[in-house]
Formats: sequence, structure tokens, C-alpha cells
Amino acid sequence: MERRNAWLSYTEAEEKELEQVAKAYRNFLNVGKTERECVTQIIREARAAGYESLEEKTAKGEKLKAGDKVYTVGMKKIIVLFHIGQDDISEGMNILGAHIDSPRLDVKQNPLYEDTDLAYLDTHFYGGVKKYQWVTLPLAIHGVVVKKDGSTAEVNIGEDEDDPIVYITDLLIHLAGKQMEKKGSVVVEGENLDILVGSRPLAGEEKDAVKVNILRILKEKYQIEEEEDFLSAEIEVVPAGPARDCGLDRSMIAAYGQDDRVCAYTSLAAMLEMEETPKRTGCCLLVDKEEIGSVGATGMQSRFFENSVAELLDGMGCYSELALRRALRNSSMLSSDVSAGYDPAYGEAFEKKNAAYLGRGIVLNKFTGARGKSGSNDANAEYVARVRRIFDDHNVAFQTAELGKVDFGGGGTIAYIAALYGMEVIDSGVAVLSMHAPWEVTSKADVYEAYKAYKAFLLDA
Repeated sequence: MERRNAWLSYTEAEEKELEQVAKAYRNFLNVGKTERECVTQIIREARAAGYESLEEKTAKGEKLKAGDKVYTVGMKKIIVLFHIGQDDISEGMNILGAHIDSPRLDVKQNPLYEDTDLAYLDTHFYGGVKKYQWVTLPLAIHGVVVKKDGSTAEVNIGEDEDDPIVYITDLLIHLAGKQMEKKGSVVVEGENLDILVGSRPLAGEEKDAVKVNILRILKEKYQIEEEEDFLSAEIEVVPAGPARDCGLDRSMIAAYGQDDRVCAYTSLAAMLEMEETPKRTGCCLLVDKEEIGSVGATGMQSRFFENSVAELLDGMGCYSELALRRALRNSSMLSSDVSAGYDPAYGEAFEKKNAAYLGRGIVLNKFTGARGKSGSNDANAEYVARVRRIFDDHNVAFQTAELGKVDFGGGGTIAYIAALYGMEVIDSGVAVLSMHAPWEVTSKADVYEAYKAYKAFLLDA
């Protein structure tokens, strides 16, 4: 069944609200290019909306109750927000789950070197990338350096118009005959994704004078005292520059990191706008490490979410192992992650009847996985029907899709992990063109419809 383009149904008032959502979303992308930056911004917005730290509130001896809005953070890279509802939490929650990590280049622990009067930072790519897409772009450096004394130096270089950018070189076309014969997967190799950071030698230095000069600059401007401080650093290299309107009609957004910050932001915005005490507890879970398998202490496979719900129950004075298990089992979740938007330039990769299209609303993926649904969460029909009803009742434009043709590949989200608790889960999100590229494209209409969808879902009893 073909879905109508959402742009055709908007009133003037709706278009105005759409642009407001898009503007706020672009700002979120600009200030949150790493997981840590995202969490910092999320806390800032949550506190402005009346949320309190769960730990701070319980430390004061205040018992949590219906109407309270709290959040808790793990290692500054994963966060969950709760708006406690009227119903017993063991009857379940309405959960919006998304991830805030994105493909990028991570600076290695021993990264800085000099070769023929040029200084470089060695990198390791993070997540699924086409490596050739990352060369000859203006790049920025974001991250933190934690010193032995526990102090932290924050690094953000390349975003201000007066900042320098950094860069990855490529071989000129005149000498690239052999390179151009290689497969796309190896035309640029991972060990060649080194960041060019300097070429000016420090006067008076006989050995590695350019490298020494870079170390001097890092110390004077960014409080990185010694080269060994890289050992305890988390520094990410990302595309430089702000999110931009895309298209002569300004109908789209082009930016880095829209997978999956488009779903993270719209989930957060929906959560923060839920002012009245809901009947059913609302939850917004924004996780790290999805792009590399949801592993580690800040990924969905960790116990962070489960432990946070346990702390919530304890703060309400009703914790038990059974209450925790019931709260998780009886919950409903939208696992919100992007879907591959149909691109007519590469139409052979899609099955048109079951593809996601820009401008036709939020995308429901009953299942994800790859080749035979491997690694998939496959939502049950009853839950799909419930979600359809919610969206239709609130005039949310939505579509259904698969991630490409059956034999072409596929992908997954955090849905299958949440489903291990026995809760109802379905994948939902925004269609994206050029997913995992340094710059991705979304439709403002789809961003707006996702925001509407998440608001409707949170309030459904």
C-alpha cells in the first residue's frame, strides 16, 4: 500500500511547528557530535524541563511518586529519563529507546607521529563506514583527555569558523591508476585514515620538530600536558561544520550523526514535552555503542537500564526482584533507529513495495536482521496493530519497510536486546539517505512525524 507524502497534508500552523522542531534538532546535532556531548546537552534540556537527578533526589531521602521526573547517567555516555505515571510501575512502562553514538574515527592511544615534516594522528574507525568517504573532508576533533590527577581537558577543534580544521589526504588522480583498480572496500584502507594535523617545525628542535610543535600547541591551547595523556583520552574525529537545510526547497536536513540522533532527539523532545502526569510511566533510554554491537558498560547489552529501573523502584519504596521483572516484561517499547531511505540512484538495492521513502512519515520495521531475519526482533502482530492504532488516532504519518532487498544485507537495532525481557518491541524511526556517510540526509517531514509519533506513544495507556 502506497503512503501519501506527509508534506501534502500540513496546515500553515503545522508547517510552522515543523520548522521549529527542525531548528531545535539542527542545534542538537551541532552541540552533540559525540556521546558525551549529547548526554551533556540532554541533561541541560532535561533539567530545564523540571527533571532531577535520580541519585540526588534519593540521596535527600525523598520518596519518588507519580508525577516525578528523574534521570540517571552511566559513565557520561548513556542516559535514561523517567516520568513516573499513575499506574503501578510493575504494570509496565512506555519506552522510547534510541542510540547516540555514530560512525566516526577514534584517535588511537599512541597516535602522534611525524613523517617527512608532516605531523599526523593515527586513528581507528568506529562502526560501519565506507572508508573512502572520509578522505579530503574538513574534519573536527572532539573529546576529552583525562590526566593522571583526575583533571579533564575538553577538546573541540574545528567547529568555530576561526578554528583550524584537520584533514585526511588522498592520492591525486594523476597517480591513482592502481588505486582506482581496487575494490571500494580497500581503495582507502583503515591504516591510511591518519589525520593531518601540522607541517610547521618548531625552531631549535632537531628531531621531529613538527610533532614537538603540535605538542606545544596542545599544551598551550588545550591543556594536554604530555604526550602520554593520549593514553587516557577519548578523542573522536568527525565532520566539521553545522547541520544545514538541504534542497532548494529547504525540505531536508544534511548533517553528520543523524543515525541515530534523529531518533534520539525526537524521543527526547517528546519526553520533555509530557508535562501532565501520565497514566503509564514514560521512559526515554538513549544508549551508546549500538554501532559496534551494543556492547560494553554503556551499551544496551549492559545492565545499566535494568539497574536504573531497580533504583527507580527502590526510590518509590516498592523494589523487589519480582516487581523489577514484571516492570520490564510488561513494558512496551519503540526501538527507534533510522531506516534506509529509498534512493532512486541505487534502486536495485531496494524492493520498492517494502522500502522507506523520504517524506512519507515515520518508518515501522516489523523485523530487521539480515538474510533470513538473522539477528532480528520480529514484533508480534498484536503489537503492530496497537502501534498502528496509536498513530492513526493521532494523525501520525507512517510507513512500513524492510532494510533493502532480502539478499542484499540488512541491519539491526537494540530491539532484540530489550525483547529479552519479554516486553513488546518494534523498530521505528526516520528514513535516511546516505546512512553511515559523513553527511546524511533526512526529511524535515519525517523528523516532525517521528516527534508526533513518540508523543502519542508515550501517552498511550
